[in-house]
Amino acid sequence: MLHPLIYLSALSLLAGAAAQEIITDFSVLNISSCPFTFYGQEYEQIYVNISSEFFTICFNGFYNPETRQDCIVGPQLSAQRSVSFIIVSYSSYVDEYVHQKLPTIKTPLECYLILSWADFSDEFVSSVYDVKVNGDTVDKLNVTNTDSISQYLTIIDTSGCRQSGCVMYKPGTVVNSNTGTCLNCSDTAVLQTSDPTTTTTTTTTSTTCTVTGPTVIDFHGQVNSIQDRCAYSLLSDPSVPNFQVLANFQERRRKDVSFLDSVTLTVDGSGVLIHLEQGGVVKLDDSVMTLNSSAQLVHGVELSKNQSGVTANISLPNYTTLVFFDGYTAQITFKGPGEPSLVSGLCGNSSRSLSELRISNYSVSGCEVLYNDTADSTIDCTMETERCNLLKEAPFTACNSLVDPQPYITACTDTLCKYPAVDGLDCQFLEAYARACSLLNNNTMEDWWSTIDCSPPQAFCQDRICSAHEFCGDNTDGGTRCFCRALFADKYSSTGALGDPAVCSKNSASLDLVGCLLEDRNIDYSALHLKNQTCRGQMDELTHMVTFSFNSTNTCGAVVKANNSQIIYENTIMKQSSSSEVISRKNQVYIDFSCFYIQPDIKSVSFRIKDSSVIQNIKSGPWDYTLTMKSYTDAARRKAVDSSTEVLLDQRIWVEIKTDGLDGRVIAVVTDSCWATNEPSPNSTLRYDLIKNSCPNPADQTVRVQGNGLGTSNYFSFNMFQFSGHSGDVYLHCKVQLCVKQNNNCVPDCVIPLRSRRSARPPKYEHEAAALITMTWTN
Repeated sequence: MLHPLIYLSALSLLAGAAAQEIITDFSVLNISSCPFTFYGQEYEQIYVNISSEFFTICFNGFYNPETRQDCIVGPQLSAQRSVSFIIVSYSSYVDEYVHQKLPTIKTPLECYLILSWADFSDEFVSSVYDVKVNGDTVDKLNVTNTDSISQYLTIIDTSGCRQSGCVMYKPGTVVNSNTGTCLNCSDTAVLQTSDPTTTTTTTTTSTTCTVTGPTVIDFHGQVNSIQDRCAYSLLSDPSVPNFQVLANFQERRRKDVSFLDSVTLTVDGSGVLIHLEQGGVVKLDDSVMTLNSSAQLVHGVELSKNQSGVTANISLPNYTTLVFFDGYTAQITFKGPGEPSLVSGLCGNSSRSLSELRISNYSVSGCEVLYNDTADSTIDCTMETERCNLLKEAPFTACNSLVDPQPYITACTDTLCKYPAVDGLDCQFLEAYARACSLLNNNTMEDWWSTIDCSPPQAFCQDRICSAHEFCGDNTDGGTRCFCRALFADKYSSTGALGDPAVCSKNSASLDLVGCLLEDRNIDYSALHLKNQTCRGQMDELTHMVTFSFNSTNTCGAVVKANNSQIIYENTIMKQSSSSEVISRKNQVYIDFSCFYIQPDIKSVSFRIKDSSVIQNIKSGPWDYTLTMKSYTDAARRKAVDSSTEVLLDQRIWVEIKTDGLDGRVIAVVTDSCWATNEPSPNSTLRYDLIKNSCPNPADQTVRVQGNGLGTSNYFSFNMFQFSGHSGDVYLHCKVQLCVKQNNNCVPDCVIPLRSRRSARPPKYEHEAAALITMTWTN
């Protein structure tokens, strides 16, 4: 029994006839050559699903009863069926037939999408198909097949208008709004607003341009990527000469990826600039403004600020522009009659190149220079792509018909496959999409963030002000702080410097350290001082540079020398541990400087092991075995420390003591003691114990011993240290004993207090087979 054809007619540019395509159970049909408008929403793809329950034709994803989609939903087809699809060009016969059957259609049809299916079973089947808009059934498609009636073709009119992408009206519908205006879906399916006291009608357009990361998604859904660190025109209008919205781009953690950093508005002929910056900072030229949720009119711009960000509302002669900025994402919403085709800039319909839209007088010199950076091996592009594609899943599908998710997915994947997902970046593109939906139809997709492990939308780093060479990002402790920009930090990292050379005057000297570089090294600037501990650094609130200075009146412990009528002032910025501390796990800072010489240095920032492992062959009486001592940087003991590995102070190290040539069924290896000295001799006067009496030194809470006395190997871990006041090598010595397992408990009982442990019965050791092994760390 034959089932009907469905003709999906579209008003579009004509493409030639295509070959017929056979439909499988799940098929995505590309109809970009003949886009189809379904009740006011244009689509370029059709999703056909033939399942055991339904036969569905959808336009914004495969059918899911749980989501609100645009679909035609019918009963299942029999197993003996064939479904095919074809796009055909204009046909006068079809055009005449459609207008005869559907006189409500007033416009000519330029191409056709023909989806046909046939059922070859012997049964007569009548079916009813639900026509759904945003999940709601708005019409029925009836197919009647009986022994007396055989309907091979059915047709309905899917013309219509949509308000905010969701509320649908059929042509000819007029609705009075609560604002005193009328909404009119015209006979040609164009949504218009009108004043009921006049006969004039206008078409109202609301569309959004999103700028996030290095990407601009314009009013038409086109994607542009900014590679440099310059200022660009986002929006301008030839009819309003002094109006312009600018985007300023800067790098963050990498030199080769730029991000939107701030937005600048020019609105009148006064030359005044309104800057929307990170942290919710708004400046009128160079003056910081105080804003709240109540709109404040500044040079014709309504400015307001809340926990989600800053909003600038600009009323122009023919339309309104709404600029929103949360510190990392800007969204410009155009509201007015017609399409925003006359406005130019990256957001508008501009045919100008990126170089033409670059605004040189608002950009720093050299901003167009591009840099390379080392690829980040920690980035999993496949995983990040999957996360970006969440925009095609619930709850975002509620907005897919209004805002195309693909440009946002493209922007998301292009960025996260090159830049690490830090500083909230893995949620930034998803949040930008959700806000675009909210701006256009007030659809907030309630609690969307809770389903994808994001925080509720709010301005990033609100009220945290960073300097021009810094950006705000997530700190490892869960808070936020100001980080050095990659290009700024690069000029210091090549030499290991923490600041600029000393500045000298006639009888004084000063030195500036970079606050964000100090934080990168976990150095608290407030703990630093000159030789006189009362002389401490002062941080500039604007630049975050820390200045240390002294002069002839207050030398701060400086050594003053006279040399051929020249006066030389020498001092040291330092942070030392208390003299009572034997070891330290914090960086010790010594920065000597004078009028002519600066030698910044952080003592013992890292250690390198002299040998990747230490191996000794032990021969004593009946015992002949090999003892190996090797260190690692991970608990699984897979990443061995070698001579090229840098180990930082307070970094955790695992040391394995292993034997070869012993029978583990009979003998157990017990690490009796381990200690460190600052000299090669294990009997050096300066000594620090890590393991005592086969147990961790209770005075050092970082020491852990595992597997001691269980088999022919064991290991322990501790946090790396240096001897206070000594910058030389650290020598690690361990004494190992062999224990006979038979009738003997070789595992030390480290739970018993040390005093009781001394009186307890000790394990029986083979003392003649004991060994001492030493490993050297150098800095």
